Order: sequence, then structure tokens, then C-alpha cells
Amino acid sequence: MRRIIALVLSSFLFTAFVVSGCSRNGAGEDKAWDKVKQKGEFVMGLDDNFPPMGFRDENNEIVGFDVDLAKEACERLGIKLKLQPINWDAKEQELNTGKIDCIWNGFTITEERKAKLLFSKPYMNNKQVIVVMENSGYAKLSDLSGKKLGLQAASSAADALEGSKDFKSALKQVVEFKDNMTALMDLEKGGVDAVLMDEIVARYYIQMKNKGYRLLDESLASEEYGIGFRKNDISLMNKFQETLEGMAKDGKLEEISKKWFGEDITTIEK
Repeated sequence: MRRIIALVLSSFLFTAFVVSGCSRNGAGEDKAWDKVKQKGEFVMGLDDNFPPMGFRDENNEIVGFDVDLAKEACERLGIKLKLQPINWDAKEQELNTGKIDCIWNGFTITEERKAKLLFSKPYMNNKQVIVVMENSGYAKLSDLSGKKLGLQAASSAADALEGSKDFKSALKQVVEFKDNMTALMDLEKGGVDAVLMDEIVARYYIQMKNKGYRLLDESLASEEYGIGFRKNDISLMNKFQETLEGMAKDGKLEEISKKWFGEDITTIEK
């Protein structure tokens, strides 16, 4: 009997030692910020064809509103920024495999994405709009019944369309493209009759390119942009959230917004 008690006691003490050791070794602790700080580099995953948030300029350099935000935040945190273009269809896989540290590029916060990722607080509002050619006769959503609609694959536009069942069912066809710019080029050629995309991107593209596009007054869905992190990288998210809030308080966020949009359209500390 004493032998059995001794064995049970030994087993209990061993288990307690292992648990205690794991705790001392920091298993389960959030070291996401420590790892980035030690590495001295923060890898930002983005779609490099998504103006004005992130895109390539005439010198093939990646620039944009989100790029400027990230550069300023990293400078304040004392780390280098690495811009990593990714396949938008596989953005969550790129993040979860550790290839990138965040998804930051006009990334819409949705309930489905929140179930898989950790988001910062929203920093900008957006909505999904319909772009048509200026000389077309389309004035409202119902005018697109029986027509072809283009959109970027695996985008928030696709999510918005799924949430508008009646509108989607009235369409003749939904055509998916690798990015919004390719979709708009197809619109010019008459391959599709309209394109569903982010309002911020659409208005910037219309202003800069002068290609004869216009927006319908009706839109599909209101949204908010945020930065996506791995679910357990709370310390890393908090560092960037605190930094963005500091940028909002000292006016840097407004300065960057005015550079790209002519006005402050950010929502932090508002």
C-alpha cells in the first residue's frame, strides 16, 4: 500500500515539476513583439497593386498611404520595415506560416476574418461601390440585372456580394480578377459591365487616371480598415495600435492622410 502511495505521490510531483518548468520557460507567453524587436525588422504583407493604399510607382517602388503609415510607425518603434507583396488569395496562409508579420493594405475587418485573425482598431472607413464607364446608361444597381460584374478574387468586394443575394442572383455573371486594376482594364475593354470595389481605391483611381469611369450612387456595404495579425500576437498588435494612436494625437496621421487624399479621412481618436 505504501508503495502505491509513493508511486502516486511521485507521479504528482513529476507532473507539478513539468508544469512549473513550462511556466518558468515561458510556454504560452506572448513574445511576438519581443521577436520582432530582436529581429529588428517588421514584415508587412500587402497587395502591391492596390492604390492608394499600396502600389508600385513609375520607378517600381512600393508606395502608398498604408506604406507611409507603416514606415512612420516602424521608425517610432525603432525597427526596419520590410514590404512583402503577397498573393491576396493566400494572405491568411502567408501570415500564419510566418512569412509576414501582418496584413496591412486596405484590409477590411469582417466577422469571418476576426474569427481567424487579430485586428487592430479600425483606422479608416470604406464601402463597396460599383464602377461603370461614364458613357454607360447604368444609374442604379437594378440596371445591372443580366449584366457581367467584375471584382477582385478573395476580396471584401466578394464578401459584400455574397451578402447581397438578390443583387448577385440578378447578375448574368460574376468575373473574378487577380486585382482591381485588371478588373478596371477589362471594364474599359467591355469585358465586364461594372466592377465592384473599395470606394477609396475607386475614387483615387478615377481622380488619377482620368479613364472615364464613374460611380453609381448606390453602394453595397460599409466597411472599416484595420491591420491583421496572427491571433496570439497581442503584444505586437498593441505596439502598433499605441503607435498609431500617438500619430493621431500629434498630427502625423492627419498629415499622411492629407498627402494622399487631400483631407483627413482617418478615424483613430475621432
